[in-house]
Amino acid sequence: MLRKPTDDSLKCIAGFIGTSPAMQDVYAMTHRVAASTASVLLVGETGTGKELIARAVHELSPRGSGPFVRVNCGALSESLLESELFGHVRGSFTGAVANRAGRFEAAHTGTIFLDEINSTTPKLQVKLLRVLQEREFERVGDTETIHVDTRVIAASNRELLDEVAKETFREDLYYRLNVVPIYLPPLRGRRADIPLLVSYFLKTYCRENERDVMTVKPAAMEALTRYHWPGNVRELQNVIERCVIMSDSDELTTKVLPPAFRGEQAAIALPGRGGDLDSLARDLVEQGMASAPDGDANLFERVVSRVERELIAQMLAVCDGVQLKAAGRLGINRNTLRKKLLEHGLDDPSEE
Repeated sequence: MLRKPTDDSLKCIAGFIGTSPAMQDVYAMTHRVAASTASVLLVGETGTGKELIARAVHELSPRGSGPFVRVNCGALSESLLESELFGHVRGSFTGAVANRAGRFEAAHTGTIFLDEINSTTPKLQVKLLRVLQEREFERVGDTETIHVDTRVIAASNRELLDEVAKETFREDLYYRLNVVPIYLPPLRGRRADIPLLVSYFLKTYCRENERDVMTVKPAAMEALTRYHWPGNVRELQNVIERCVIMSDSDELTTKVLPPAFRGEQAAIALPGRGGDLDSLARDLVEQGMASAPDGDANLFERVVSRVERELIAQMLAVCDGVQLKAAGRLGINRNTLRKKLLEHGLDDPSEE
């Protein structure tokens, strides 16, 4: 029987700051599902705190004394991820010099958190489905079946139903994972929490930088509250750290906020070009329209592809070729960026 959350349990989750109705719903759902044995699917944008909720579900559950194992599915290639999850035996592939247990075995009697599960390939999705259904698997290169008692919590920064519709994610696996979904709201969906978060990060970074705790001018707080926050709490944290470092007074004013907060467009400089990305996009559209014959059925796809290619190329240049950083700036995961690099014939999208 599920435990009914108490009033105290609705107030917070360790590591989270916020009392907005949207977050109270998250806290209540977290406490409620933690007492069950169900699989959990966490859905939310990057930077909304999915790992914190996964840890909370684990620690509040009867498995709380067992291991909590996190795997970022978007950070590894298919072969490496398969070995990471399920382990391998000696000689199963080049470099496999000894038997190695996988993360599912390490999470026995505890919880495994599969972050960015939308990045997994169809082959791995089949093996994951079997673990969820049968609680068993084989190590890479082995025939011995291993049984595990592991709770699965998965997270995605994309709507998995959309991936199912595109046939990049198995429908049966989706329904196995989506027993209890928890949706984490973006920061722009809980603006009432922004002053609390600003206050917390101000104290944190003032202490780390040996500064007196700064006060926030009303205009600066209004700008922070009004901003769209595509990077969510993680972006807010970085902005406040920058303000503490850059400020020459004990007040946080709009002067030390990034240009986007002061109503200025933060255009990305394009190496070798005389304009920003907006100008580049306009140029490419105009060129495409000018060169297209009447009734060109592929005009849309060709122009969008050219704009996408230039955007990715220039973002990589801005990020000094660091794919993980470029993917974050573009709002896509690293595997998606690799695929785009191949599609557009850009740099070799191998592991950095």
